[in-house]
Amino acid sequence: MDKPSDPASFNAASELDNVSPQQTEEIASQSRPSAALIHETIRAEGEQELQRHWWAILMSGLAAGLSMGLSLVVQGELHAAISADATRRLVVPLGYTVGFLVVVLGRQQLFTENTLTPILPLLHHRTFSMLMKVLRLWTLVLASNIAGTWAIGSVLARTDIFEPRITSAFLELGRHTIEGTFSATFVRAVFAGWVIALMTWLLPAAKGSRAHIIVVMTYVVALGEFAHIVAGSVECAFLVEGGQASFGQYVHDFFVPTLLGNILGGTTLVALLNYGQVAAELDKPED
Repeated sequence: MDKPSDPASFNAASELDNVSPQQTEEIASQSRPSAALIHETIRAEGEQELQRHWWAILMSGLAAGLSMGLSLVVQGELHAAISADATRRLVVPLGYTVGFLVVVLGRQQLFTENTLTPILPLLHHRTFSMLMKVLRLWTLVLASNIAGTWAIGSVLARTDIFEPRITSAFLELGRHTIEGTFSATFVRAVFAGWVIALMTWLLPAAKGSRAHIIVVMTYVVALGEFAHIVAGSVECAFLVEGGQASFGQYVHDFFVPTLLGNILGGTTLVALLNYGQVAAELDKPED
């Protein structure tokens, strides 16, 4: 494993003339982390994830899939409570952010985060064994995420926990997952993968504003009706379990185009581009 760059090497304040040690510390505390430091932080997290035991990954991924059910629940409650279309259009997507807040701040495994985090170690160690580790992580996380979404979707569809007006809101919210063509869903999924991977890239520099970053970025996904493989799976599974869609529609109209789009958006638009901007700096030989 390449040795991560020392954060001090990215601190320009240390090179300023006529600056006292105390002033240097104050400048450093106010400075934004460089792209290279963010990259190394995420790469270190990725390498840790690749070393985790398979059972821990499955449990974390299952928890994430279940937690994403909160996004549908809160959206449904808001949708049922607001009658004005314009207000509903702007407010309901706030409910979408709740599941992501729980998953990301709770350090649960979410597939779309993994289109960035383990890819950075792979870009540094382009070996078959590293590729197999990444594919193993992706398979475990995706399988457990989807299992969690079907579990919560089934509970919401087959029990009387919520009033009929709220379950009707769930159905209305879920229909958009299967209404588009394959190509339209794929493109919406590219946008979702891009935005969520960008969120992951921003978080190391967010410090005390992590929750704000999560809310803003996931609100954009919901407002744009972009296709997210985990959040959307809760909605689509609810449709299938409620008899409003077939399993074939789930697979062909939602799952396949969304999965492909999320992977492309996360790995290409974020992982490769952000790696490209720091690759030369990270590859410089140490003095």
